[in-house]
Formats: sequence, C-alpha cells, structure tokens
Amino acid sequence: MVVGTSAGGFPALRHLLAGLPEDLSGSIFVVLHLAPSSPGAIPELLDRVSKLPVRAAIDGHAIARGAIYVAPADRHLMLIDGRMRVVHGPKENHHRPSIDALFRSAAEHYGSRVIGVILTGMLDDGRLGLRTVKDRGGIAIVQNPADAQYPDMPANAVRDVEVDHVVNLADLPPLLVRLMRMREIGESTGVTCPTCHGSRKASTVRGA
Repeated sequence: MVVGTSAGGFPALRHLLAGLPEDLSGSIFVVLHLAPSSPGAIPELLDRVSKLPVRAAIDGHAIARGAIYVAPADRHLMLIDGRMRVVHGPKENHHRPSIDALFRSAAEHYGSRVIGVILTGMLDDGRLGLRTVKDRGGIAIVQNPADAQYPDMPANAVRDVEVDHVVNLADLPPLLVRLMRMREIGESTGVTCPTCHGSRKASTVRGA
C-alpha cells in the first residue's frame, strides 16, 4: 500500500496507522511532504501510535512484510524489485519527496497488487501517480474532500482518476484491512489432480 499526504497529513496518518492491526502482513509506504530541514522524527512519532513497526526508508534495503516505511525529508522514495530506493533527484510537483514518484514506481513494479491512498493536502501531488496505480490494475482510494483538513489533493485526485473508494478518514482503516486481507488470500490457479486428472484449486499468495 502506498499513501500520500501533505498539509494536515500528520494527524491523518496517526489516525490511519493507529487503526491498523498488528497482524497485517502487507507493506505500507508513506510520503508526507516535509521541509528539507525536517529533523526526521516522523517515523518515531508515528511508531508510538502504530501497532505495526514504523521505520524511515533506507536506500537499498529489502522490503519487509508487516512494516511501514516513511520517506525521509528531501529524498524521493521509490520501490524497485523488492527494494527501496531513496534518492535526491529533481523535485516533482515542487516536492521532494514526491507522492507521484512513489506511486508511479509502485505501479510499474507491482501492478495490480498496489493499493494507492491520497489523504489531505494542498495542490495536486499524487494525482498522476494514483492514475498510474489505477491504469496498472491497482486500487485507488481517496479521502473524502469534505472530510479532509485540506481538500485540494483529494479533490484533484477524484476529478482526474476513476477512484474505487472515496471515504472519510474514520472509515479508512477498516476498508484497508479488508482490501489488504483479500489480497493476502491471493488468486486461485487451476491445477490437475495427478490421480483422477480432475481440476482442483490452489491459492497463490500475492501480498499487497
């Protein structure tokens, strides 16, 4: 799951992460727009309310299931082949870290396994990234603009993307738990019984 937010995003993230259970096995990646001089305390502060471990994303590290990773200040967070890339790079939509950069990389490498979430914020970072998530078969979720402290980012995403869910923040944790657990079950693929040659079903775990 990839989550993007800006103005008003810290309290929104606290509410979201506090509502997720400790046995959720998917990985969650967060971009919160930060000033370049931010001291890097956001992961620690979010870890205090989250049942899942919250860590600062580190370049080159493998992705662990059941963990939450936060992009550091003044660095883009991207996902490539089971690892995180944390790079300086040019700003996108006037931001570094950029929500679009995270969402786009997740969609390109994980396709329909991705759940993209846009929360409160100003302007429109994340709009194009969420559209890429949707175009690659992922699930697009947006906080209800009327419920957001700053409605611009959610409203722009709703206008430009055929989103799957528009929900109030209070309803977001249970929705995400349901969707992520559905993906943990995985798709069924047909296999043939070696004895009777009949069709049976086997589950392939996909892990969102």
